[in-house]
Amino acid sequence: QVQLVESGGGLVQPGGSLRLSCAASGSIFSVKAMGWYRQAPGKERELAAVITSGGTTDYAESVKGRFTISRDNAKNTVYLQMNSLKPEDTAVYYCNANILHIVGLYEQAYWGQGTQVTVSS
Repeated sequence: QVQLVESGGGLVQPGGSLRLSCAASGSIFSVKAMGWYRQAPGKERELAAVITSGGTTDYAESVKGRFTISRDNAKNTVYLQMNSLKPEDTAVYYCNANILHIVGLYEQAYWGQGTQVTVSS
């Protein structure tokens, strides 16, 4: 089995910064694309940022220039550095990873449990 464990959410004032982390563990042969999604109250879950195993990144227009996604392949961990946070960034942030399993070498997508980010004065 595979688990994704997130950390780093919390309450921050507008203009502040937070760093989210998500570590994958379990029967992993390799980790392919990893990403961060977010879901605000009453809204659908949306992609915030994604990074391939080779380091190619992509961002939602709403976070470009403020958020930076990175990863440590040796630790199977993905990070999301969030700067210049705005109240509209308030959401539950979910980590997503495409995992190639050791047994069977099949690929499956996993989700973290979610971490709350609240931007408010």
